[in-house]
Amino acid sequence: MWVNPEEVLLAGALWVIERANPFFVLQRRKGHAGDGGGGGLAGLLVGTLDVVLDSSARVAPYRILYQTPDSLIYWAIACGGSRKEITEHWEWLEQNLLQTLSIFENENDTTTFVRGKIQGIIAEYNKINDAKDDDDTEKFKEAIIKFHRLFGMPEEEKLVNYYSCSYWKGRVPRQGWVYLSINHLCFSSFLMGREAKLVIRWVDITQLEKNATLLLPDVIQVSTRSGEHFFSVFLNINETFKLMEQLANIAMRQLLDNEGFEQDRSLPKLKRKSPKKVSALKRDLDARAKSERYRALFRLPKDEKLDGHTDCTLWTPFNKRHILGQMFVSTNYICFTSKEENLCGLIIPLREVTIVEKADSSSVLPSPLSISTRNRMTFLFANLKDRDFLVQRISDFLQQTTSRIYSDREFAGSYNSSDDEVSPRPGSLLPSSPQRSTGSDDGERPFNINGNSVPTATQTLMTMYRRRSPEEFNPKLAKEFLKEQAWKLHFAEYGQGVCMYRTEKTRELVLQGIPESMRGELWLLLSGAVNEKATHPGYYEDLVERSMGRYNLATEEIERDLHRSLPEHPAFQNEMGIAALRRVLTAYAFRNPNIGYCQAMNIVTSVLLLYAKEEEAFWLLVALCERMLPDYYNTRVVGALVDQGVFEELARDHVPQLYDCMQDLGVISTISLSWFLTLFLSVMPFESAVVVVDCFFYEGIKVIFQLALAVLDANVDKLLGCKDDGEAMTVLGRYLDSVTNKDSTLPPIPHLHSLLSDDVEPFPEVDIFRLIRTSYEKFGAIRADLIEQMRFKQRLKVIQTLEDTTKRNVVRTIVTETSFTIDELEELYSLFKAEHLTSCYWGGSSTALDRHDPSLPYLEQYRIDFEQFKGMFALLFPWACGAHSDVLAARLFQLLDDNGDSLINFREFISGLSAACHGDLTEKLKLLYRVHVLPEPSSDPDEPDSAFEATQYFFEDITPECTHGKRINSQENRNYLRLWTPESKSKSKNAKDLPKLNQGQFIELCRTMYNMFSEDPDEQELYHATAAVTSLLLEIGEVGKLFSGAPAREGGDSPTCPQGPPGGTAFPKKPAAPLALAGDPGSTARAEAEEASSPGGPMEDIKLEEDPAACSAMLISDDDTKDDSSMSSYSVLSAGSHEDDKLHCEDVGEDTVLVRGPQGSAALPGGARLDRDWAITFEQFLASLLTEPALVRYFDKPVSVMARVGGAKNGRLVGRPPASASDYDLSTLSG
Repeated sequence: MWVNPEEVLLAGALWVIERANPFFVLQRRKGHAGDGGGGGLAGLLVGTLDVVLDSSARVAPYRILYQTPDSLIYWAIACGGSRKEITEHWEWLEQNLLQTLSIFENENDTTTFVRGKIQGIIAEYNKINDAKDDDDTEKFKEAIIKFHRLFGMPEEEKLVNYYSCSYWKGRVPRQGWVYLSINHLCFSSFLMGREAKLVIRWVDITQLEKNATLLLPDVIQVSTRSGEHFFSVFLNINETFKLMEQLANIAMRQLLDNEGFEQDRSLPKLKRKSPKKVSALKRDLDARAKSERYRALFRLPKDEKLDGHTDCTLWTPFNKRHILGQMFVSTNYICFTSKEENLCGLIIPLREVTIVEKADSSSVLPSPLSISTRNRMTFLFANLKDRDFLVQRISDFLQQTTSRIYSDREFAGSYNSSDDEVSPRPGSLLPSSPQRSTGSDDGERPFNINGNSVPTATQTLMTMYRRRSPEEFNPKLAKEFLKEQAWKLHFAEYGQGVCMYRTEKTRELVLQGIPESMRGELWLLLSGAVNEKATHPGYYEDLVERSMGRYNLATEEIERDLHRSLPEHPAFQNEMGIAALRRVLTAYAFRNPNIGYCQAMNIVTSVLLLYAKEEEAFWLLVALCERMLPDYYNTRVVGALVDQGVFEELARDHVPQLYDCMQDLGVISTISLSWFLTLFLSVMPFESAVVVVDCFFYEGIKVIFQLALAVLDANVDKLLGCKDDGEAMTVLGRYLDSVTNKDSTLPPIPHLHSLLSDDVEPFPEVDIFRLIRTSYEKFGAIRADLIEQMRFKQRLKVIQTLEDTTKRNVVRTIVTETSFTIDELEELYSLFKAEHLTSCYWGGSSTALDRHDPSLPYLEQYRIDFEQFKGMFALLFPWACGAHSDVLAARLFQLLDDNGDSLINFREFISGLSAACHGDLTEKLKLLYRVHVLPEPSSDPDEPDSAFEATQYFFEDITPECTHGKRINSQENRNYLRLWTPESKSKSKNAKDLPKLNQGQFIELCRTMYNMFSEDPDEQELYHATAAVTSLLLEIGEVGKLFSGAPAREGGDSPTCPQGPPGGTAFPKKPAAPLALAGDPGSTARAEAEEASSPGGPMEDIKLEEDPAACSAMLISDDDTKDDSSMSSYSVLSAGSHEDDKLHCEDVGEDTVLVRGPQGSAALPGGARLDRDWAITFEQFLASLLTEPALVRYFDKPVSVMARVGGAKNGRLVGRPPASASDYDLSTLSG
């Protein structure tokens, strides 16, 4: 390619001159073996040096230099990866520039002209190819080219970054480069003439760890199912490992719920100070990771994106101090957190901001910024390093926020806001008087269901069903009153609502228990659900209306569990509470179909409804399922399993004396699911469990881990004495039942653990507040970021374990239906899944959601479309060879696609592959027959297009007239397909149930068989055998017309042949119905064929297309059989007579093959047409083929599936990396 001219001082160093003229020099890099020579030892050293130093010469070993005759300075103007590419550039220079340059007299003029010309060529190329001006450096662009060439990756595979490192194979390190792309981890090394490559899919990684060894301080260990790989000697190992973690996380998300990675173009870009040393994609990924941490820290909605952050101070009026911390600015929020943990935090939604003003700087208060909100709070920030730029960014976001009109209220959830406009003035941003506030006061708006007001829209269930006995009005109520007063004083001092200062005092009040009357409001505030509710007014009401009266699997499960949700509470002993619970759960199931409904959601939601209004409870559930407990409530409870693994690690570190005992008993896995999924609500008395929920909404999941460890720690002695898991569960169950809340003003709600019997002495009471205090004192050091690191490690393990379980279930289900062994099925499943994932990475004719639905049964979860099937057909099926391979793949895909959705699942794929590889002779021939007896795909516009139609009826050279006939409708197509579904397998085994093969279908069958043998060693013998069988079947079809009983044709213009045998037709000299020979294995089949051709034979009528423009059949000799790729070399014989529309076979040898003609009927010689009355049965096809031993041997020979799978793994698809890249480890790596 042409490159921007750059000076080269040492033109001859490490390069060899291949061509030269007075102005240009073409050079080749020493050590490049593309010309057949490696350059000896010097070449090996140069090649090694290029790899170690990441020289661009590894990518482009050829270059062209420009030099003026009187100068020693050279300019590099072009480079190339191959001799062909660089030669094209050289020839262009000789033809277009060489003579022109001789005109110039001044050396500087010559140089200026050449540089300008080359730059003009590059600019024109970029314009033609619509090249976008991206931020990637030239060095990184070279790395991208190198990555694609080294590993054969398509252009869709985006490189994120690359690092120099050593790869350890045994005790020998290989110095090279590791390339991290969106879907793969790749390593390449070239040392002393030996090249080594490694390609691993992120989805195949089971463990990713950074650890230290005795010899090396820092090593990154990458584990897959097939082995372990170690990388070390990184310049910045922390950055590399974090990027690996992030890419592996994206891959696990793909396996989990189809959220395939797409480069997020909406990530806010800083207008300056953007780093240029890394790729644009790497910067986007870094921004994504920072946004995730930002959202988790401040409990913000999932679509919020961080714009930037800066150090500053915040004036806190409650203690009259300037607190040092960081300000974060995003599209809809300004947030602050102190450097000292828990000292002060602040969240300011831009929807609440009224004024942003730059105050006057002073020595005491440098670069101050004042922000005022609707609730009359003012926040003063100072020590801002780049205040003007920051104010401009806030101004931009504020104008977007206040001018946005939320009118769209579709199901996907849209925003709604005021028509406020920002009127900027010098130094401040002041909105005009608001017409409508979208603040927390908007939440009071009641909603209606079918025009009727719903009580739970304005009141909480706890308010409506609160029972208070007169004798209870004592110290408990007084204490509750004091708690309420404490919170009111806190609001007065620190602010109320979403803009409240969050301090250590806030945390203390939460740990003491939130008052019953304030619980719903504070849950909404602390969880961040208040923000989503404020920005989505009317969303819940609309969702309820849309979901009412609709039924699916989720709604059935909801109905089943409604009456199991807190049945002991009076609020759920009547229809009002049950109806509210039904609406919230159903609305959420329709909002998030990936989750739908999961057991335990009903228990949590019923508690939310007790303390929050119905719409508030919905948004609390959204925050819980989508942000605070990610992946907990999907079909496989992945999040809970991940946290179970985290809990095991924490138990090992913090209660080591108990860990081994708990592992032996298997208790941790049992308790963690029931404790975590319901936040202790199902295992503790209600009044105590809600205090846990209070702390959870403030601190997040760390509270649950702390509390679980505290429960184990309090029962160490008893658990160590347990003999089995039942005894251990009894101990823990009795302990949790004894946890009480003495401050609760609620009447006691009956709650007994299922394992607690009446005759056992009650466990000593445990105060919930004391238990929580103990958990903070002993295990408070557990940090949220540590939990996230542990979650990543466990997520890899859990998801890969689930994938292995799925594979085992699939294999166990299908192994009895096929002839494949378990090992073969497991390998085929891995290959099938890899093909599905590859199509998700690099596109396909259907979306990832269409191809993978986790809610389907195991066998139907992964599905591939025709493009993927075509690739697998070429790799695995024994009949895939020759130019006809794609056509046969299209026919087979149509046959296997039972439900007509243009996708096939693993079971359907295996059914076809099993018959082709491991079936007996009859099964293989039956499959071949069935593939060709299928009708044409329907052209009905109401029916979905199938991949079969994309082949344009197989051949590009068929004229449109051939394909515009009357098509068999889709219902008939389904009837054909239904013959071969697994349910009717036994029926389809009877060959007499198969439809007859008409002449057009027979032509295609002959063509398939000819191409099938094109790469076989016995090609000539097989071809002659095929020609003999074809001739025999032609005779059988002609004779069969005599006895078919078809009605005489009406009218003289019909293209069908007459009922009688053609008088002047000379058939090849073979008997029409060969006699059955004694002892011949095919004698029975031949007898059937004879019977079928006799007057008394069971010949059935077959309804063919009445298409006057049907394509013709041509009789073709095999004079040039060796050239299987070009049909033009065949001798075309006369196919008919001018006297009548009959198919004659005059002067045709026994080895004639009947194939589809390349012309339409209008151009046929002699006007020959397809004979609609001609047909053969499967029995006739089978019996005829059995007469040729060569064909019998071909279809009888065994097929090694494992060898084909191995070839598919190690081979490369066109433009694709290895199909199972985790196993693609070149032997050169053994080093």
